[in-house]
Amino acid sequence: MKLLMVYANKIWYKPTIKTIEWAEDKSEPEEYSDILIAFIQAEEKDMEDIKAAETKLVKNVKWGARKNNTRRILLHSFAHLSESKATPEFTKELLDRAEIRLKNASYEAYQSPFGYFLDISMDWPGRSLARVFKDL
Repeated sequence: MKLLMVYANKIWYKPTIKTIEWAEDKSEPEEYSDILIAFIQAEEKDMEDIKAAETKLVKNVKWGARKNNTRRILLHSFAHLSESKATPEFTKELLDRAEIRLKNASYEAYQSPFGYFLDISMDWPGRSLARVFKDL
């Protein structure tokens, strides 16, 4: 799994093009502030053990959120960090499981619309640990 964590003062997005037929219909824009965005690419090797992948993902995004002094996390599937890709079904299940675990740990956890291209606007501060890449 590849994970790019970016702290954002603000993020706004709007779903534009649906790329996966079975994805939930989404059309409304969303906006969040004071949030850690986790750009996640599940890889083929992660499909061997979803529980281990989930644990690594949750542990790392909680660390990133703590380092940026926020309890808000946005999980975003971003299949552009590696040539190896898990199936969309696996990736969606992984994100769903991670969101539940984060909420159970008293984080505000959200997901960007899965299976869509998005128009995105972000405000990122230039400080240490506001951008961190992990190869899990």
